[in-house]
Amino acid sequence: MQFSSYEDLRSRLLTHAITCEEVVRFYLERIESHRSDNIYITVFHELALERAKALDRKLQEGGSPGKLFGMPMAIKDNIAIKGGRLTCASKILEQYESVYDATSVLRLEAEDAVFLGKTNMDEFAMGSSNENSAFGNVPNPFDKTRVPGGSSGGSAAAVASGLAMVALGSDTGGSVRQPAGFCNIVGLKPTYGRISRYGLVAFASSFDQIGVLANNCDDAALVLAVMAGKDGRDATSSSHAVSDYASEMASVSVEGLKIGVPKEYFPESLNRDVSGMVHAKLAELRDQGAELVPVTLPDSEYAIAAYYILVTAEASSNLARFDGARYGYRSAKSEDLAAMYVNSRSEGFGREVKRRIMLGTYVLSAGYYDTYYKKAQQVRRLFQDRYREALEKVDVIAGPTSPFPPFGLGDKTENPLEMYLADVFTVPASIVGMPALSVPLGFDSLNLPVGMHLICNFFEEGKMLGIARHIHRSL
Repeated sequence: MQFSSYEDLRSRLLTHAITCEEVVRFYLERIESHRSDNIYITVFHELALERAKALDRKLQEGGSPGKLFGMPMAIKDNIAIKGGRLTCASKILEQYESVYDATSVLRLEAEDAVFLGKTNMDEFAMGSSNENSAFGNVPNPFDKTRVPGGSSGGSAAAVASGLAMVALGSDTGGSVRQPAGFCNIVGLKPTYGRISRYGLVAFASSFDQIGVLANNCDDAALVLAVMAGKDGRDATSSSHAVSDYASEMASVSVEGLKIGVPKEYFPESLNRDVSGMVHAKLAELRDQGAELVPVTLPDSEYAIAAYYILVTAEASSNLARFDGARYGYRSAKSEDLAAMYVNSRSEGFGREVKRRIMLGTYVLSAGYYDTYYKKAQQVRRLFQDRYREALEKVDVIAGPTSPFPPFGLGDKTENPLEMYLADVFTVPASIVGMPALSVPLGFDSLNLPVGMHLICNFFEEGKMLGIARHIHRSL
């Protein structure tokens, strides 16, 4: 049972060539057969089948099918589904069940999507390899000795392995786009505020955004359109009108397109295959009528430093709520209140989460706030100005998604600074809050996936998806 896209699946469902129940059973059987890959933390066997049967009855009774009727979806385990486990891949929330639904979940279910389960991830979305999960790592679908990327590695692997048609992830500094690049799929981070964060467990609130992982741009655009829009429960959600992404995608032409190519995105240290494949695709687009415009983004070397100062500061504040008192893991070694706090957090959090909490507490401390946190905020504003200026001259900024293809399991776990550099090209879009996307370019000389990264101006997701669709279809 193969589907080229949701459009293909939908046509079969609506002509009664197949039922929602049959589709869901097919995916659940595939998930079971891939259990050793550790992609799902929780699988909604009974709930997914019940929902599929209800959708079949709705169609038989003449009900109007929603925009996502029967779409089998996976969801990263830091997004709330009422009554389902919400672990964030952490021991501290291992048995926690959500008491409400995220806005994105409510909107997708209102259009008849079906959730198959919750996917594995780096603990509290902190990581670039999916090796920081309390439930174990996820292998790359194309090479089981390598990582799928992170922190949305489980969601990316689910789509790439055919264990979901589309998956939700969260993107703070590249956590949707980088694993999409490593898993040969499309990964979209929308403009900050485009999708409500209500129901998304906070890592760094001024960066976090729910994103979409899909096999193609059409499916990503469809899911984005359903989730996008103002939400009264999230003050940071934008009231900017939701575009007709399908029409905007269709109107994109390569002829006359101005593609910004920053020299800062092609350092000498860039993997040779990655550099060659990105340059080859840019040359192909130029031959098709696009104009390659050299752009300069000075101070790009400070992106990673500024990003990690800001997100660790926000993480230290956001994760203070996990104290063993109200919910989540509580240490048995609790002689008094202070010991309960210290032991619960020490035992409940993993190494990387504790590292980032400590870093964030340090940069927010009285003696270092101005030196680190305030300066990083100034750098953030500088980046916003630089990218606005660049995108006044071009339609899109293009470059590699990652400086290297998927790396080996365990290769970077002992060197966190080297691990952080996996996001060096995705972090800038997160700093400025602009929409960004990774689109597959194919496979390198070792048969490993390589992605191209695109950045557009605020709320230009439709144009960006149209450019990416053209690139993807030309493979």
